Amino acid sequence: MNRARTRFAPFAAVAALAAAAALTFTPVSAELPKRAKAPGFSTQAALAGKEFRFTLDAALAKGPVVLYFYPKAFTGGCTLEANAFAAAAPQFEAAGASIIGMSNDTIATLKRFSREECRDAFPVGVASARIMAAYDVDGGGSAYASRTSYVIAPGGSIVAVHSNPDYRGHVEKTLAAVRALRK
Repeated sequence: MNRARTRFAPFAAVAALAAAAALTFTPVSAELPKRAKAPGFSTQAALAGKEFRFTLDAALAKGPVVLYFYPKAFTGGCTLEANAFAAAAPQFEAAGASIIGMSNDTIATLKRFSREECRDAFPVGVASARIMAAYDVDGGGSAYASRTSYVIAPGGSIVAVHSNPDYRGHVEKTLAAVRALRK
């Protein structure tokens, strides 16, 4: 009996370490609720490789805004999510909405990401620590934003929130919310 316990002891130790690591790296998600007022902000952004100043209020003056936060440009899920939003950009435009992706990358990185992965279809902006905290996507002070998508009505009210580390579903859920606004 002692031999069996001794033989499996290393596996138990590995399992305990894996469980502890999972707790340490589990993202904290406490995004803003529906019907909350979206915090206003202005930031550096890039579209088609060109830098400009993005202001949420100016974008909302034109219609609903899909504001999606992602952890890091040029990583697997973030690239696939940007590709999916780019492919759906004509559908968002037809529904009267604009899209902006936000991460804590440098503007130089975002200029390249806007060309290569966003395919010149929508802008990406610098999510400062202040912006990430205001939208409660900073995971308690993390340098990386949690993958959270907001749909904001022209009046500034959040009408939909989708927070999930898996990029799949963000485009479909935000597009459905934008279309529901038109009804």
